[in-house]
Amino acid sequence: MLLREEADCVISGGEFSCPVKGDGVGGRNLETVLRLALRISEGRMPDGVALSAGTDGIDGNSRAAGAIADGNTIARARSLGLDPTDFLTRSDSYNFFEKLNDLIVTGPTGTNVRDLRILLKARN
Repeated sequence: MLLREEADCVISGGEFSCPVKGDGVGGRNLETVLRLALRISEGRMPDGVALSAGTDGIDGNSRAAGAIADGNTIARARSLGLDPTDFLTRSDSYNFFEKLNDLIVTGPTGTNVRDLRILLKARN
């Protein structure tokens, strides 16, 4: 988790397409966070934290708005026998994050402003 006083923050919004490749549960926000979790674990975004969620409270065909990940996400998943690449291949990022208790669940909000992504990275 990010504990340093100085950090960089990127905030972006909007919606992009995310092709479904399997019969899993999830949407573009959950898949984005899973992909970023892999980047963090590979050292491509060290000391990073990623959040992506939809303002409507629903991501794809899931009950979650999105998820959050940090430098421990992939290690925790692997300790449970979860293969993140397998979940990506099946478009099943919801079930990946559900097993880790890292989902953001708000319930339907009745509004759809945009998807929101927040990336934090400690400065070296």
